[in-house]
Amino acid sequence: MKITVVGTGYVGLVSGACLAEVGNDVLCLDVNPEKIRILKEGGIPIHEPGLDQVVARNIAAGRLHFTTDIQEAVRFGTIQFIAVGTPPDEDGSADLQYVLAAARNIGRYMTDYKVVIDKSTVPVGTADKVRAAIAEELDKRGDKVPYSVVSNPEFLKEGAAVDDFMRPDRIVVGAEDEQAINLMRALYAPFQRNHEKLVIMDVRSAELTKYAANAMLATRISFMNELALLAERLGADIEQVRQGIGSDPRIGWHFLYAGCGYGGSCFPKDVKALIHTAADAGQKLKVLQAVEDANDAQKLALVEKIVARFGEDLTGKHFAIWGLAFKPNTDDMREAPARVIIAELFKHGATVTAYDPVAMAEARRIFGDEPRLRYADRPMQALEGADALVIVTEWKEFRSPDFARIKATLKSPVVIDGRNMFISSEPRAAGLEYYGIGRK
Repeated sequence: MKITVVGTGYVGLVSGACLAEVGNDVLCLDVNPEKIRILKEGGIPIHEPGLDQVVARNIAAGRLHFTTDIQEAVRFGTIQFIAVGTPPDEDGSADLQYVLAAARNIGRYMTDYKVVIDKSTVPVGTADKVRAAIAEELDKRGDKVPYSVVSNPEFLKEGAAVDDFMRPDRIVVGAEDEQAINLMRALYAPFQRNHEKLVIMDVRSAELTKYAANAMLATRISFMNELALLAERLGADIEQVRQGIGSDPRIGWHFLYAGCGYGGSCFPKDVKALIHTAADAGQKLKVLQAVEDANDAQKLALVEKIVARFGEDLTGKHFAIWGLAFKPNTDDMREAPARVIIAELFKHGATVTAYDPVAMAEARRIFGDEPRLRYADRPMQALEGADALVIVTEWKEFRSPDFARIKATLKSPVVIDGRNMFISSEPRAAGLEYYGIGRK
């Protein structure tokens, strides 16, 4: 198939590369010439494990191409994926200006049948707006060209996106005409050789499915975080509680880890957007509002532990932070707990040295020349001169540290673990004061 992917961000680039990987001819469009230049030269503008090899392999094979030419991109593919950003607006709603601009461009330049696929995470009703935008451009031209609009939300986890695309749990397709459904079946046939993974539904249900999935996962996280705070008050251990409830097959093990809050490009934005969508429809999502409020509060939990241990005035205090990205295996710091924690430490008068395996460049972009923030090249280097170690992201390289060396390096033997990475007895046996989330 000839496929056009509009947008070379996280979703667009992964989708385009993986579709090329199974033999399709893919053209990725982006209006940012610098991004296209980097891609044509073999660079990758995002950090995603394994993506660089897939992109390089398919460029070399002649199946993956990049352009800034909108007309060329529209004319190229029968399949037109819209995979542009939908950033939150001031009121929390999803900003659809880039989605609708892409739709208008398709309507402006299309000359034959197109299947226009909303791959971006968009509110319910967006497909209708995309359909109307294309129709409006065709009317301006006085032309009648057939097209279909499909919702095909992505379910990619940052840090495992290539594997998620190549081996999907399910492929949700919202479509209402047979020609588009048949093309979608053909498009995704290479990804479901083992068994049928395509879930066909109406467009609006597909749009809601994406938001519902992320909202459910965010709910589990906030529930466990609130339960962890209760466990601290009651003298219970949230890790033992997690094992007790996770073994129930009705509940399962996923997304039951207490921590210092969720972040990233999906959960915070999608929870806000779904709350806003419900309000527009005349319904208040009380549970989801509580999920968001609990998450905002949870990002302050580590700072509260620091203040409880060292006092409100942290002037002259210095803290080491391990982990800046919102989760491991990505450099994404959007809505990351580390951003809130560092800003709050500054408010209390403290300074910080941070280490992250891949997100330091992103941190420098966000914080600029902030004099109160320094960066370390190695985890142990960050501890030099620090009053405590604060763990914010659960990178694998933090799992088995030398606790004795940590104690010897820190000015005060204090470890505040925002991801419950260790069995409590291990750091304590080395003489460290160890504070987790919801731990005894």
